[in-house]
Amino acid sequence: MLVRKLFLPLTVAGALMAQHGYTAADVESGGRLYRINCIACHGPNGDLQPNVDLGHGKFRRATADEEVAAIIMKGIPGTGMPPGNFSESQALTIVAYLRSMAASSNVAVAAGDPIRGKAIVESKGQCLTCHRIGTTGSRVGPDLTDIGARRRTAELYTSLVDPNAEIAAANRYYRVVTKDGQIVTGRLLNEDTFSIQMLDTSEKLRSFNISDLRERDFVAKSPMPSYKDKLSPAELADVIGYLTSLKGI
Repeated sequence: MLVRKLFLPLTVAGALMAQHGYTAADVESGGRLYRINCIACHGPNGDLQPNVDLGHGKFRRATADEEVAAIIMKGIPGTGMPPGNFSESQALTIVAYLRSMAASSNVAVAAGDPIRGKAIVESKGQCLTCHRIGTTGSRVGPDLTDIGARRRTAELYTSLVDPNAEIAAANRYYRVVTKDGQIVTGRLLNEDTFSIQMLDTSEKLRSFNISDLRERDFVAKSPMPSYKDKLSPAELADVIGYLTSLKGI
C-alpha cells in the first residue's frame, strides 16, 4: 500500500511561519499564486521536476527564502524554469506557501484504493450531493473533477477531517437576509454596486438587489461536515486515494 504524508501539525506550521514572519494570509495568497502559475510544471505536491521536491523544501539552487524568491521572479537561464511576472512581495508569499508545504510533510497516512474510495464518495460519503465530478453531482460545492491536479494530499486530508481549518476564499458560502426576513445561503457568483447573484443550496440561480437586503456576508464556517468520525481511517485513506486520482477529463 502506498504511503503518503498527509497532515499538518498546527504547532509545527505555526512555528515555521512565525520564524519567517509569514502569516496565514501570506500562505493562502501564495498557495493561490502557486496553483495558478506553478502547478502545471511542479504539480500539487511540488515533486514533478527531477531533483526538485518543493513539498519537502528541497531546492537545487537556493536555501534562503530571498534566494528562492529571486528564482521565482527571475527564473533560471538555460533551464525550463522561466521568469515569473511577480513582485518581490508576491514571490515571498509563494515561498511562504512552499515552506508550509514542507512543514506538512511530517506524519504519514496510507493513501488507499481509488476504486473503493470512488464507491464511498458516491454512496456512504454522499459527496455528490454538494460536489460534482465530471458530469455527475451537484454544483453547490467546489467541482472535484480535477481536484487531484490542484490540491495536495495534505490539503485533501485536512478538508475531510477538519473542513474549517482551511477554507479557500472561492469556496466560502455567502449568506443574505432580505428585509422581509428571507435567508438564502449558497455560492456567491457575482457582486457589483447594486446587486448580488448566488447559486443557492438547491442549485437555483438567485439575484438580489443590495437595497433589498438587511444583511450580507460570507459564512465563517464551512458547510462541509467532518468525516473524522463518519469514516474509518481505512475509508478515509481510500477516499484520498480516489481524490488524488482525479486529474480532469
